[in-house]
Amino acid sequence: MAEGSQAKPDRNLALELVRVTEAAALASARWVGRGDKIAADGAAVDAMRLVLDSVSMDGTVVIGEGEKDEAPMLYNGERIGDGTPPVVDIAVDPLEGTRLCALGMPSAIAVIALAERGSMFDPGPCVYMEKMAGGEEIADLLDLDRPLPETLKLIAERKGGSVGDVTVVMLDRPRHEDAIREVREAGARIRLITDGDVSAALLAVSERSPVDLLWGIGGTPEGVISAAALKSMGGQLLGRLWPRNDDERQAALDAGYDLTRVLTANDLCGGEDVFFSATGVTDGDVLEGVRYRGSGVTTESLVMRSRSGTVRRVHARHDRAKLRAILGAGAERYG
Repeated sequence: MAEGSQAKPDRNLALELVRVTEAAALASARWVGRGDKIAADGAAVDAMRLVLDSVSMDGTVVIGEGEKDEAPMLYNGERIGDGTPPVVDIAVDPLEGTRLCALGMPSAIAVIALAERGSMFDPGPCVYMEKMAGGEEIADLLDLDRPLPETLKLIAERKGGSVGDVTVVMLDRPRHEDAIREVREAGARIRLITDGDVSAALLAVSERSPVDLLWGIGGTPEGVISAAALKSMGGQLLGRLWPRNDDERQAALDAGYDLTRVLTANDLCGGEDVFFSATGVTDGDVLEGVRYRGSGVTTESLVMRSRSGTVRRVHARHDRAKLRAILGAGAERYG
């Protein structure tokens, strides 16, 4: 390169992906509180797929809505984009928290992540994994094999407080009853959530969060998406596959999975140039939800790129009439 010249900036796909998650959020927000989670999810999928067609890339969905026979769009293995570079893996959850959206509850989000081809972990037959996540300050203290009360004590010491100051976010599930008891007996606090693995992971690593730690058995696909976010936000996520029954365990072993292995965020998403976008559907601790203001509607998104470590918070105002004019036949999705 000649002296004094500058390299031409390459494309930041995250800035294109925010349009994708905004579309999914705007579409599903029309169903907030209406009690129909299937319709809400369908609207998000349709809108996300529509806008993804406008992104120049050669993408393959590796974390999606299931296999082709079960999901007509954004299914695992679907090719996305116009076939031009970059060549990427795509992980999507068009509406994380379908029940949250349907019931008008907090923290439903639309989310997508992209990374270099072959860099995202394939969960295979394992739907669930044991997970632990925390921010940069405590990343080195995370350990799935250490008793949870001991880890809570170490976190309290690191933060200069007592165990009573530590808050753990955890899915409210019967499988967590023993851990809930252990955490409370240790003196720590718990924020129980009904749904939303990715949102909870973002909450655990966010600088402005009241939560210190994510722990629990949740979705493996959501673990991969969360790992993509942590590539930019910092912190750590650990995961270990958790088969639900003997058949799933045997299927995983037959496929060559090591069920004792503790996976890090880099194992789950190993790309060097990872792009991530999430847009709020309903209000939550991490993101404000879609809000209608007369003829306009507002959204809030987190947009990230790992190579630069840039995390943007994007507030946008959308004109509903202009959206309908631009999107034509798809306009009814946006109300």
